[in-house]
Amino acid sequence: MYQLTDLQILLSIISGLLVGFSLGLIGGGGSILAIPLLIYFVGFDHPHMAIGTTALAVGINAYLNLIPHTLKGNVDYRTGAIFTIPGIAGVLLGSELGLLTPGTYLLFFFGFLMIAIAAYMLKRKCVDMSALQRSVTESYPKLVSVGFVVGFASGYFGIGGGFLIVPGLLFGGGLNIIQAVGTSLLSVGTFGVVTAIRYSISGELDLLISGLFIAGGIIGGWVGARLAIRVPKRRLTQIFAVIVIVVAIYIIYQNYTVVLHL
Repeated sequence: MYQLTDLQILLSIISGLLVGFSLGLIGGGGSILAIPLLIYFVGFDHPHMAIGTTALAVGINAYLNLIPHTLKGNVDYRTGAIFTIPGIAGVLLGSELGLLTPGTYLLFFFGFLMIAIAAYMLKRKCVDMSALQRSVTESYPKLVSVGFVVGFASGYFGIGGGFLIVPGLLFGGGLNIIQAVGTSLLSVGTFGVVTAIRYSISGELDLLISGLFIAGGIIGGWVGARLAIRVPKRRLTQIFAVIVIVVAIYIIYQNYTVVLHL
């Protein structure tokens, strides 16, 4: 286990707070900042271990948030399983390739993924909730294929993937928006935990940091969720997306010279 200084412990908790706060505030995307926060803010310069460590934190937090959604009847476990099971195969393949990819390459590619996610968040428009309550025909091939692809990305980069999972469940699983959000947590949690287990087998997991992120995330998520009802979510999402792009450019800048010379 990596030896943390007292300052790094504090910064890990703050990082978890920020990730949880963003998730509670805008309902997704926050986990994309977990890895850069751990590496560049906390100073934990171990890319592979950062992926395994944050994957566990993201997975556990997703499972914790799955509980209230289940109690409210917002989780369709059958559809979630159809999506998640092929995704596990994607996670295992992605994590294997991720462990074989040099850390600098991973961060470089991760920067471009962050930009793609931010662009999607900026493009996505607020849709009338009533328009999304319609019934959509189930499409098992779509659920299986999207599940595998998202699982692969989760395993390779250690991301939650909710930004892809929710649309996949919405239009391929016959779910409404509330059910899609609740059910997505089953996939996010499973993908994160499976990724963490695979990385831990290779010694790329720090349980202490994961615990600090989880603790901070619970508090941050609670604060973010309370604030979310008072501010325009669309504007917050746009601001968050711009922050993600800025961080992504920094990550690409920090790693491109090494990648170009390898």
